Amino acid sequence: MRSDNAKKGVERAPNRSLYYALGLTAEELSRPLVGVVSSFNEIVPGHRELDRVAEAVKAGIRMAGGTPIEFPAIAVCDGIAMGHVGMKYSLVTRDLIADATECMAIAHQFDGLVMIPNCDKNVPGLLMAAARVNIPTIFCSGGPMLAGHLNDGRRTCLSHMFEAVGAYKAGTLDEQGVLDYEENACPTCGSCSGMYTANSMNCLCEAIGMALPGNGTIPAVHAARLRLAKRTGMQIMTLIEQDIKPRDIMTAAAFHNAETADMALGCSTNTMLHLPAIAHEAGVDIDLDGANTISASTPNLCHLAPAGDTFMEDLDRAGGVMAVLKELTKRDLLDLSVMTCTGKPLGETLANAVNRDPEIIRPLENPYSPTGGIAVLKGNLAPDGCVVKQSAVAPEMLVHEGPARVFGSEEAAIAAIYDKKIHPGDVVVIRYEGPKGGPGMREMLNPTSAIAGMGLDKDVALITDGRFSGATRGASIGHVSPEAASGGTIGLVEEGDRVAIDIPNRSITLKVPEETLAARRAQWVRPEPKIKTGYLARYAKLVSSADKGAILNI
Repeated sequence: MRSDNAKKGVERAPNRSLYYALGLTAEELSRPLVGVVSSFNEIVPGHRELDRVAEAVKAGIRMAGGTPIEFPAIAVCDGIAMGHVGMKYSLVTRDLIADATECMAIAHQFDGLVMIPNCDKNVPGLLMAAARVNIPTIFCSGGPMLAGHLNDGRRTCLSHMFEAVGAYKAGTLDEQGVLDYEENACPTCGSCSGMYTANSMNCLCEAIGMALPGNGTIPAVHAARLRLAKRTGMQIMTLIEQDIKPRDIMTAAAFHNAETADMALGCSTNTMLHLPAIAHEAGVDIDLDGANTISASTPNLCHLAPAGDTFMEDLDRAGGVMAVLKELTKRDLLDLSVMTCTGKPLGETLANAVNRDPEIIRPLENPYSPTGGIAVLKGNLAPDGCVVKQSAVAPEMLVHEGPARVFGSEEAAIAAIYDKKIHPGDVVVIRYEGPKGGPGMREMLNPTSAIAGMGLDKDVALITDGRFSGATRGASIGHVSPEAASGGTIGLVEEGDRVAIDIPNRSITLKVPEETLAARRAQWVRPEPKIKTGYLARYAKLVSSADKGAILNI
């Protein structure tokens, strides 16, 4: 056992004395030691009850003959961090989580790990750690919250809540209406109820083979979530016995499967940051160009919020991720030979999957669209690419041209939107919010929700070198690379320049002559860093561009 390095032999008697100080017995030390990485905290609704999940996981480990030992991982609530300086500290925690988990796992020589994440950066951070450490590992998330119900019975969710603020600013919703959303949008613990980033990544844990079926969709408050946790605890012992490690599962073919599932499910654009970063840790190269190739052959089968009016509990009832993957096998879109954490290849794991609701999970012959949920656009405004969730774009905005309205920060843009200075046809450009320029590449759900809430989502586009929440809808184009702080073209845009967007043809063009851009580039001066001390300053010096996954260059 790997843990023998820390516990076996006379030379390790001092080490054992410290295990005994924990209350462990000699019998417990004779078994495999399994690290249970619990992301429980009392500030993130998706993590508030992960202690219950951790206890169930530990019960499963003990039932299967292992000794569970719990340690923590941090997590930020993107919703609470939204709209202020706190959002700069969201994406950057992905790498902190990976680094801290690597330290704990190797320092204590665990034989295996069970990761218990739930929210946005916590899931990819732990996947990065799993690939890096490469000891038997399995995931069990906390699960999604249930959808809310307004006082009139309509179902609702967090994206509706953000848009309600825009409606209030537009004068179409009063304070009592805002309060109705406020008190009802998030009725239970769990990751927010639409196909936002947290649920996207938890679903992709299944698709890539690192979590048991149901991980992405079983609601947090259902007893089935605790049963899944116990089964996960038991299954890690099988993975340890068979020495099945993350890099045996997270192969190039498995990442292709995950990207295919991403397109079918209509996942968050943030997956285009996280999948490359996880793949990098696994020694696999994936890039943005491949996303368009996969999208071209993968129909979009699901329209969960914010793209539609259904929620994670509906997807779970319809058969979950496995039912979506089963639909994709009808056109040989998946590699069914890849190994999964079940100890079996994906084809066997899918054998009993059933699509119970063809409206929630559309069959291949009747998709929401013939191409996938995400598109990568390129052009002189984004030579290295930018990303849009095309499944959440109104049809009339798939092709759009308008004058640029240029802002150097999220705060400046949101003030203009609330002051009704943005008009139909405009293209809002928010720059210096990228990985380096932010620093930290803030999610900007407030401006996109304000545009939608004010009824402009079918008339106004938004482009940024920052990123968006999975709850964003509309012609919201993020991850523009290179970013403004690195000298990208987005830093050269001037008020009134014409910007042409053609999502079906994957293009984005700043309609300014090249000689004019060259003259502007010669006058451009790199701005002073916004933050010069602490973790964000170190992060800005090391982080790559968004098209590379915002990984840290070391």
